[in-house]
Amino acid sequence: MTTDTASFEVLPESEPHDPVNAARNRLVIGLLLVSTFVVFLNETIMSVAIPHLMTDLRVSAGTAQWLTTAFLLTMAIVIPITGFLLQRINTRPIFMIAMSVFTAGTMLCAVSPGVELLITGRVVQAIGTAIMMPLLMTTVMTLVPPEGRGKIMGNISIVMSVAPALGPTIGGFILEHYDWRFMFYFTLPIAILALAIGVSRIRNVSTPRYAPLDVLSVILSAFAFGGLVYGLSSLGEGAEHPSPIPAWLPIAVGLAAMAGFAWRQFRLQEQDRALLDLRTLQHRNYTLALVTMGVAMVALLGSSILLPIYTQTVLGLSTQQTGLMLLPGGLTMGVLGPIVGRLYDRVGPTPLLVPGVTTVSAVMWALTLVGVDTPVWAVVAGHIVLSIGLAFTFTPLFTASMSSVPPRFYSHASAILGTVQQVAGAAGIALFVAVMSLQSASAVAVGVEQTEALASGIRAGFMCGAVVSLLMIAAATFVRRPPVVPGAPAPVMGH
Repeated sequence: MTTDTASFEVLPESEPHDPVNAARNRLVIGLLLVSTFVVFLNETIMSVAIPHLMTDLRVSAGTAQWLTTAFLLTMAIVIPITGFLLQRINTRPIFMIAMSVFTAGTMLCAVSPGVELLITGRVVQAIGTAIMMPLLMTTVMTLVPPEGRGKIMGNISIVMSVAPALGPTIGGFILEHYDWRFMFYFTLPIAILALAIGVSRIRNVSTPRYAPLDVLSVILSAFAFGGLVYGLSSLGEGAEHPSPIPAWLPIAVGLAAMAGFAWRQFRLQEQDRALLDLRTLQHRNYTLALVTMGVAMVALLGSSILLPIYTQTVLGLSTQQTGLMLLPGGLTMGVLGPIVGRLYDRVGPTPLLVPGVTTVSAVMWALTLVGVDTPVWAVVAGHIVLSIGLAFTFTPLFTASMSSVPPRFYSHASAILGTVQQVAGAAGIALFVAVMSLQSASAVAVGVEQTEALASGIRAGFMCGAVVSLLMIAAATFVRRPPVVPGAPAPVMGH
């Protein structure tokens, strides 16, 4: 098989209208959806735990954020390699690798005595998590025809919204009544069960091919993404604990490594050997959707890290109350996911995406007005409206971006999309916490009371999200319904 062959193919013996293959494909996608739900639940169950862990482990906000930032950063480093893994390894073994590593990381977190081992466990979890989403996206793009992708992507958005909705609620309940380690004792048996079911039921639906792994590209990507996020995190740490290493130094190293990484990929893709084939960016619609997704992740994850800090330290809510406060918005997004997916199949991305990102931006601007006297109901209402906007944003972006590239680039496109999501999210978290810390410290220095100073820092952080959201609106207006590309799969899902 040559390097021009699709990197993730339907098995040669598959027939488009064979009911056995259609049932097999539905089963594979269903199991991948369930497993992805488990890893997303793990990623979000800790979102309300940061203030609690700051107190329990006696660490600063800048240190505690590494429980999330290290997770996202590891995913950003590992996800580019998934393009290689999806080409070399078949569906069943790659699933077993992902879920086994994730389960091992969860077990490590559960027995962690302090923040150092806890961050290590989160990194191990992230390695498994990094494989799951590209595996799911690439499998869906391979098996589902263009006219049915919106519906399936809508189902994926249920996973991406219900898990974040349940995560904070479950995490809040556990932190209210039990030790924080029970967050991992809760997800561990679910992960083991998902692994057991997947091992016994999942089937191979791809044909592996030879694909080289360029070690230099892996090293450059690690320095690029690691330098940028570490530098941004140092800005937040600097407000409380000045570092001997200036923040601009790792940022400069990251930018230089990023340039070297891009140059290396341009050279390697001429022989179809790139770790991330940047020819996917030649497809305008994919690139526009990618930019919109990146900006959305900066605003979303940066704001999501501030919201629990605000509700617990400024408004005085408990972790359980904070989790319950975030639940309605997440469930609303989950209910809207399949509806938006079906609407996408009918009308395309633009009529859904533009109102969605505009709504998200409006809520971001509204959050710049929060203070010590903001009523809880207003925060809940704002989060519900934000979730509605996100429901009309992510499903169209996922579907339009992945449908805009030829099948031979599916694994690269899903890896690039996942990398941008995680790097942008990590950068957003680091940037927002840095702005919050700097503004809060500045306010305290001039005599402002501690709670009001923190509120002013949080408003400054939300202001970052509001400004960034304007860029998201500008990019989203140019995303269009992609044409059917040559080599797209025939109907195999019984549509």
